[in-house]
Amino acid sequence: MNDEETQMLEFDLGAETYCVDIGYVAEIVDTDELTRIPNSPPHVKGVMDLRGRTTSIIDPKSVFGIDSTGDEKRIIVFDPEETDTQGAIGWIVDEVDQVVPVDPESVDDSPLDDEAIEGIVKREDAFVIWVSPRSVAA
Repeated sequence: MNDEETQMLEFDLGAETYCVDIGYVAEIVDTDELTRIPNSPPHVKGVMDLRGRTTSIIDPKSVFGIDSTGDEKRIIVFDPEETDTQGAIGWIVDEVDQVVPVDPESVDDSPLDDEAIEGIVKREDAFVIWVSPRSVAA
């Protein structure tokens, strides 16, 4: 972890708030109709066309074991060059909240040995779970 503030995009999955480094994010779009892919893993919700690019849509709730259906109103699309993925991927999330600066002093290491969790961001009234988009691919 570095000594500089990191700009984080906060989003909701069920009742919890999560965040990712904004440097990974290419765009945020509203949920649209998805095309299911037969025999795809359970965490792959389907694909959609975003500006002529086929984008795999991932359900991070399935990956992280979150028991909540939620609203699933937004898709966070990640830059494939930043995430080292074969193609464009997006996460379907309940809502996107805000972009906030996170001071490294407010981040604790993950209590789990899990490459998906970068750390736990401490707020005055809550915790925000910092996740890595590199750990969740199609």
